[in-house]
Amino acid sequence: MKISVRKSKKTTRNEVDFDNLEFGVHFSDHMYFVDYENGKWGTPHIEPYGPMKMYPALSTLHYGQAVFEGLKAFRGIDGKIRLFRPDKNHERHNMSCERMCIPAISYELFLEGIKKLVELDHAWVPEKRGCSLYIRPFVFATDNFLGVRVSYTYRFMIIASPVGAYYKEGLNPVKLITSGEFVRAVKGGLGAVKTPANYAASLYPGEVAKKKGFTQVLWLDGIENRYIEEVGTMNIMFVIDGTLVTPPLEGSILPGVTRNSVISLAKHWGLPLEERKITIDEVMSEAKKERLQEVFGTGTAAVISPVGWIQHNDNTITIHNGEIGPVSQRLYDEITGMQYGEKADPFGWCLVL
Repeated sequence: MKISVRKSKKTTRNEVDFDNLEFGVHFSDHMYFVDYENGKWGTPHIEPYGPMKMYPALSTLHYGQAVFEGLKAFRGIDGKIRLFRPDKNHERHNMSCERMCIPAISYELFLEGIKKLVELDHAWVPEKRGCSLYIRPFVFATDNFLGVRVSYTYRFMIIASPVGAYYKEGLNPVKLITSGEFVRAVKGGLGAVKTPANYAASLYPGEVAKKKGFTQVLWLDGIENRYIEEVGTMNIMFVIDGTLVTPPLEGSILPGVTRNSVISLAKHWGLPLEERKITIDEVMSEAKKERLQEVFGTGTAAVISPVGWIQHNDNTITIHNGEIGPVSQRLYDEITGMQYGEKADPFGWCLVL
């Protein structure tokens, strides 16, 4: 596949402190894009990262027809760069596009764009363990109109950002509070789609939670307000009396790539696993019975994020003494070990560039 490339005349890499990376603050030298018009995707381009011209009537600004993804490139101990499960990100991307009435992106356009961008900006892939190059593919409507209809034109883009830990706590347990009066998504809505509107719904409750001293919101279902769904930026897992339990994919939570990886590993290891509905009352009850052994989130940004405390109404539980548990640690070590080329990759998840 031919990609038109215009290289940046200078790099801003030297302006970045790679020993103290924040998440999503700095961006690599180039960006990839391809436009859709007249019923087809055109020639892909790579140009220096920078501002884009757009009109005030850009339909995405008014009606939110957009989709995004997130994956990472890792510099392994052998010096090689690895992508983690880009095929699953592409699969989810097109699923999201279908729900948002956006034309599908071929795997070639998706993957070759990532590979070429990482090849050009390979110096931006951090060497420090625990850091990576976060890759953000996204697509948005580009028609200029004020009227509720599906756009006829689109732009698919990929940008990249060197990142450290998503949560300031790192691998230390985070604090969650249940969603209370707020609702994020319902079955049939956008909860299973990686679209900006899905995340916009969580911003205000997230800010309320942070002001109370919590890291994130633990979302309950939007109908009965009792079934656990996910956290604002990750799926959620529970270890109850030796069994790994996670809410099922029924249309209101995001089908996470890391969630899928954890489930695959659990089956591979022979760990008892249940994908089923679980209420917050069950979690609180199991904690009182001392059968709730671990809680952790899963996501591309944080990989595994142990949960040390959960508050629901006026009750707070502490999980595993506020420390990371053995299952969480084992999963984190296994997945990151594959990503950095330290462990065997029996599933073929890592694409070596």
